[in-house]
Amino acid sequence: MHATQTPRQDDPLDVETFARPEQQRRFVAAMHRIAAERAPGSSVRIYVSIAPGDANCERWLECITDDLPDGVELLHYRTAFEGAAYDWDALASRLDGLVVIGRPKRLGSRVHVLGPVARLELRSLVATKPVLLFTHNHGLVPVVDCLSQVMPPEEAPRLKLIAPKRWNRESITIRAALDALRPTGVSNAGLESFRAVQAHLLTPFSAASR
Repeated sequence: MHATQTPRQDDPLDVETFARPEQQRRFVAAMHRIAAERAPGSSVRIYVSIAPGDANCERWLECITDDLPDGVELLHYRTAFEGAAYDWDALASRLDGLVVIGRPKRLGSRVHVLGPVARLELRSLVATKPVLLFTHNHGLVPVVDCLSQVMPPEEAPRLKLIAPKRWNRESITIRAALDALRPTGVSNAGLESFRAVQAHLLTPFSAASR
């Protein structure tokens, strides 16, 4: 059983997870239900919450794609809303998961700050779908394993997420979350075709910028 470790007295972040054992059990059970209820051949759509003007956008999207199961359809602001109104509620109802990217406190930090929009996107899905924090050091970490803190200003609060220092990529929470995001019944031919389309979606303006 993957259990929360006792933090060192001099470093409160020195844990494998900030979730209580019962929180982990409920999360894993919910992920297993999602995986079991997915119809064979159905698509899996994940939205990556990243600012459209982020200079590292394409690099982070490539890293996230590598960490997710094959066949996942990755969306972000440009592919979901470019040229259209930002209608998050309509999109959220069609999503299977969310990856949030916060601003790290410093290079290599485990502390990530989400802006007001990303915080609301997270709140709308965290209780029902797999929601993961992308960290530069550990890759994808389930938000359930992070320590969260609401930050000012009050009229547009931000969210601080702290990833555990001893995060383990083999933990039961990340394995359950990835299983919940794994498409079922996708043929090899269909997967290769999907990868070609997905590569184009990740760099939608590359050809125009040459």
